[in-house]
Amino acid sequence: MTDPDIEAIRALLASRPRPTELAERRRRLDALGAQYALPTDVRIEAVSANGVPAEWNSTPGAEASRAMLYLHGGGYVAGSLLSHRSMVAEAGRAAGLRCLALGYRLAPEHPFPAAVEDAVAGYRYLLDQGFAPSRIAIGGDSAGGGLTAAMLVALRDQGLPMPACAWLISPWVDLESTGESMASKAGSDPMVQKPYLLEIADLYLGGVKPRTPLASPLHAALHGLPPLLIQVGAAETLLDDAVMFARRAGAEDVAVTLEIWPEMIHVWHLFHPQVAAGRKALAAAGDFVRRHLR
Repeated sequence: MTDPDIEAIRALLASRPRPTELAERRRRLDALGAQYALPTDVRIEAVSANGVPAEWNSTPGAEASRAMLYLHGGGYVAGSLLSHRSMVAEAGRAAGLRCLALGYRLAPEHPFPAAVEDAVAGYRYLLDQGFAPSRIAIGGDSAGGGLTAAMLVALRDQGLPMPACAWLISPWVDLESTGESMASKAGSDPMVQKPYLLEIADLYLGGVKPRTPLASPLHAALHGLPPLLIQVGAAETLLDDAVMFARRAGAEDVAVTLEIWPEMIHVWHLFHPQVAAGRKALAAAGDFVRRHLR
């Protein structure tokens, strides 16, 4: 049976096609997220996380000793604190903690490895604030999901303590876009197509080879990472990115929970006020984080 909620989002996206100009693309993604009013019980506090713009958000009952560092999507060239504010607030509510959303630098103005450097700086900020690693979760969607994986690899290689767990939504971990689903799901994904991914990968890479491990963490050594929850839609071109990454991580003895959500499109969580499956996915992620931060 066709999910009527996601069909409504398909119609919305069809009415707002992606522009060709980068500044317009950025405004479009911000508008998609900002169309949902923030609940009145959400508290926002702007901070500088070791020089990286960030904001704390919290809801009633959030446990002060636990935190999630959240890395937004947008292909490394778009997305912002605004575009994902509503979704991040609800993720924090589901997990019962405060979220630190990070406004990492974007390409092409700031190509790889700027985003990875900022993500590590954001994590160091949480440690500097006194959060125990066992009380920290990391979350990210799309490029932010790939950045989450890359940051974990960087933390391990730098000898920093690992967070308790990580949550990857529709992660973009292969900047060559080699997955079979790039073709097989092209007709069902209204948000992300291979030509677009290759275009923005070039902007992010800035001449670096696409198989560079911290740019495409599918090609990184993944041993020693914390437990992962990977959520991906069955109707998205990045399906195989999630499946391949889960297989690679599991083969290196990382505990991985892979959830493939029927009919869902790329980062359906963004539309949670309209999509019941988005609310259910946020609740499932909240349960995962709660279990690992106990």
